[in-house]
Amino acid sequence: MSPGPLDGVLVADFSRVLAGPSASMWLADLGARVIKVERPGTGDDTRAFGPPWAGSSSAYFESANRSKESIALDLASPDDAALARSLAARADVMLENFRTGSLSRFGLDPEAVHRANPRAVYCSITGFGAGAGAHLPGYDFLVQAVGGLMSITGDPDGEPRKVGVALVDLLAAKDAVIGILAALRHRELTGEGQHVEVDLLSSLLASLANQASSYLATGVAPRAMGNQHPSIAPYETLRAADGMLAVAVGSDRQFRALTAALGAPALADDPRFASNGARVGNRAELIAVLEGALASIPVEEAVERMLGAGVPAGRVGDIPSAIALAESLGLDPLVDVGEGHPAQVRHPVRYSAFTPVTPTAPPALDADGTALRAWLAAPN
Repeated sequence: MSPGPLDGVLVADFSRVLAGPSASMWLADLGARVIKVERPGTGDDTRAFGPPWAGSSSAYFESANRSKESIALDLASPDDAALARSLAARADVMLENFRTGSLSRFGLDPEAVHRANPRAVYCSITGFGAGAGAHLPGYDFLVQAVGGLMSITGDPDGEPRKVGVALVDLLAAKDAVIGILAALRHRELTGEGQHVEVDLLSSLLASLANQASSYLATGVAPRAMGNQHPSIAPYETLRAADGMLAVAVGSDRQFRALTAALGAPALADDPRFASNGARVGNRAELIAVLEGALASIPVEEAVERMLGAGVPAGRVGDIPSAIALAESLGLDPLVDVGEGHPAQVRHPVRYSAFTPVTPTAPPALDADGTALRAWLAAPN
């Protein structure tokens, strides 16, 4: 197998929990060597985020730490801090999510690292930036709340709801990867390293897409609409005879095909539903009519009819059914990382010219400490 495109790139990963570790894991998938620096004794906070437990720690930790080496360093120890500085001086990328300014007392702040290693790409992930928001705690749930995501999630008459995964952390992780790759390309062209800054709030705001644009265009804050789309109908879940299905009708042509598939073609010419704007304006009546037509049709039959007519539709499933669907489509969603560890969801991108590196199991705490300490103590 040919090496990944980041073969030869050394990442010093001083990050913890989810955003930073996910970013460094995806870099490892592309061939980078990632050395994870952890606290002695406890390691990354997520090692204790259980149950459930898997491998050498928690299932949570396993989700973001494959294909890395682990060294436990106590930055309060002068000797260990010196080893940490040696790692930063050798690294192509340094990734951290410490409180702004707190690494300066160890000589690991951006300025100090760049004095020793001008070509380094130094990536900081914060909750609310390094300025006026530097003192604010950067937790995904908190950012979902204050960043507006919870205000558009949940039922219209219910309380605001978080998304069912730490989505903001993962958005920031992908932004960090984008920033790091761009900075590595800039370094290739100019020889110059730089400081890349990612904050959870900005990553969330950038992901609000049409919802943010709607507010900026109208001055009206979007609201939670459950599974409904604010600008398209029917683009939501519908109840059939034995369960729920999702229907994503994106055009009048698709709506006409939907009505034919349900045996009610006249609905497409009903003035209340003849255009998308009319359907959005008469959504309650539309859903009542469609669910009436679906009341005697099992979900699988309804989905089969709709897909046969070219209407995007599918059963509302769960994570096991999603993995099973990906497997049935030949997407090979899972990868093995080693005996004693559960399978993991694979790197999400396919490349025609190379294959992401074969993953290895997430490391036990300080699993590589002895070898790495000897390497870092030796002259560079």
